Amino acid sequence: MRESAATVETTPHSAAGSLTVEGLEGWYGESHVLHGMSFDIRRGEVVTLLGRNGAGKTTTLRAIIGILGKRSGSIRFDGVETIGMTSRGIARLGIGYVPEERGIFSSLSTYENLMLPPRVKPGGLSVEDVYTLFPNLKERAASQGTKLSGGEQQMLAIGRILRTGAKTILLDEPTEGLAPVIVQQIGRTLQKLKGEGYTILLVEQNFRFAQTVADRHFVVEQGRVVDMIPNAELDANIAKLHAYLGV
Repeated sequence: MRESAATVETTPHSAAGSLTVEGLEGWYGESHVLHGMSFDIRRGEVVTLLGRNGAGKTTTLRAIIGILGKRSGSIRFDGVETIGMTSRGIARLGIGYVPEERGIFSSLSTYENLMLPPRVKPGGLSVEDVYTLFPNLKERAASQGTKLSGGEQQMLAIGRILRTGAKTILLDEPTEGLAPVIVQQIGRTLQKLKGEGYTILLVEQNFRFAQTVADRHFVVEQGRVVDMIPNAELDANIAKLHAYLGV
């Protein structure tokens, strides 16, 4: 019942979406993790993937950006099929990925980490734009990247991607382990980016945080989408969401 409901909700919007995932299968070695993931994101939306640990949310992001070892199905970005493309080619379409581990290099300063990825599209933020968004990074520009606090490292990871010109951002657990004041700052940043037309796919365990920024929530179980809840209906479906998440 749940799976068919999710299909009915998501399919009508696929043609208009900037990112459409259909029948996505994914493997880590011999371990089959994704079992027909299907969902779509319209341009300018913030969409979350919600689910228990091990449901396949991070694997889905890795499949979209092209760093999962084996995948099949369809991933279309602005109508371009990317399933056979390299991660570098996918990034050059304008998709940026901020992994949960953030990927900050200890041998580089904050500024050097910020400047590391190449521009893939025109219109990326300047360094000063990033500093305006995250003033802490300007104050810590000369500091070793891994000497930053967890929140500052998250700001750096997001700012680094915004420099590249990517307008579709994949964010994996951006608030995990962060102090509430930093979580609020990340939330304000995502709301600002949404207002400027960015498209964001967010993997997030904290559904109350997700509720402050997202338009829709896709619930993932055992490697596939089993439900879609519009943000406006989240409170009315809170008991169902708790059951999905085991809260």
